[in-house]
Amino acid sequence: MTTRSRCAGVVGAGGGGFPLHAKLSRRPDSPTVDTVIANGAECEPLLHKDAELMAHHAAQIVEGLQLAMAAVGAHHGILGLKSKHIAAIAAFGPLLPGTGIDLHELGDFYPTGDEYILVYETTGRLIPSAGLPLDVGCIVSNVESLYNLAAASRGNPVIRKMVTVAGAVAQPFTGWVPIGVDLAWLIEQAGGATSEDVAYYVGGVMMGKLEHDSSLPVTKTTAGVIVLPGDHHLVQRAETPVAAKHRIGKSACDQCSYCTELCPRYLLGHDLEPHKVMRGLLFSLEGEDTWNHWGTLCCECGLCTLLACPEDLFPREACQQAKADLLPQGRGRLGPRETPVPIQPHPMYESRHTPLKQLVQRLGLTPFDTPSPLRDPDAIPAQFVLPLKQHAGAPAVPCVTVGQRVQQGALIADVGETALGAPLHAPAAGTVRAIDDTQIVLASC
Repeated sequence: MTTRSRCAGVVGAGGGGFPLHAKLSRRPDSPTVDTVIANGAECEPLLHKDAELMAHHAAQIVEGLQLAMAAVGAHHGILGLKSKHIAAIAAFGPLLPGTGIDLHELGDFYPTGDEYILVYETTGRLIPSAGLPLDVGCIVSNVESLYNLAAASRGNPVIRKMVTVAGAVAQPFTGWVPIGVDLAWLIEQAGGATSEDVAYYVGGVMMGKLEHDSSLPVTKTTAGVIVLPGDHHLVQRAETPVAAKHRIGKSACDQCSYCTELCPRYLLGHDLEPHKVMRGLLFSLEGEDTWNHWGTLCCECGLCTLLACPEDLFPREACQQAKADLLPQGRGRLGPRETPVPIQPHPMYESRHTPLKQLVQRLGLTPFDTPSPLRDPDAIPAQFVLPLKQHAGAPAVPCVTVGQRVQQGALIADVGETALGAPLHAPAAGTVRAIDDTQIVLASC
């Protein structure tokens, strides 16, 4: 199954892009895995692609989860999804008896989909600081990745992506689109933007990336696109220069510690205290490094910056800078004085969850919190721009030439069998228009 997954180019569809075959590969010295968790929590505001996928393709997700369990020798599977997803729960119900798979209903809080939280909520196990689900006998995979794994078992490569297009668009929708279509095409399928000056949050407003270029392509990791007016405060905050963020933090942080008190990793018991990283902005480089250790376990969920801070400061960005400065030096923090220690959840863990509705309201997204019903666009794009690196690891290497005609699903770029990466396949029949070091451009027939 791992070979078929690799040949089909299956990667983490939730945003990480880690090749699934590498996650499922077993060696004699590999940690024992007893549980595989399907992540259907989908906690990003306004995104609904996992909910729609589970409601309409439950059987294939269960099939993919069973294949993953068999690949790693796990006897237990868990479907983790929010209790509010009634249609998905109803779809899974009759499929689970006798499969060794349990359905675990989650609360509607952010960030439920973080794998540290998901593993704890579904199994009661605590992933160690800077650790992986493997460290506690688990593997976590997005439900769309498992859907793609089931497709790979039948020889079907990954050539399309389930996405949500929401925000300032006339007709929000969720649906399958070919990999390589650009944002402009997506917005057109959503009836166009409802504001003249817009920006795009690719992957979500909390953990996604703000973009202004509508020619950027959809990749294997694109969960959705949130279109916002250019004067929306989320856009304005994201465009604040890094130096200004640090300068403002240095002058305005009053050390209230709300950023720490609401931090999901801190509440799980990890040694992460964003307010101490903010304190480090006041110190010289040596002192700053000392305080920066408190930020290297940050999962970058954004709650501290976008919800917790009463001064509208940027604790997440300070933690990101801490990680950028210290982790390349091998100076990340595992626990007090670099010594791993047992962790346990904060006594207020259950009480300090952030309800998604509250987060949507605080972000100013309530006007855009509308249904994004399942609808697959039937328009045919003129071309597809296919980045060679849509995954963790090494870029794929083109195996086609300019002018070559290819069929839908044909292999157009590959990686070595021992390299971490994933191959790339043609999303439609067409002609290779251009190739460079970063991408392949395919003109549709």
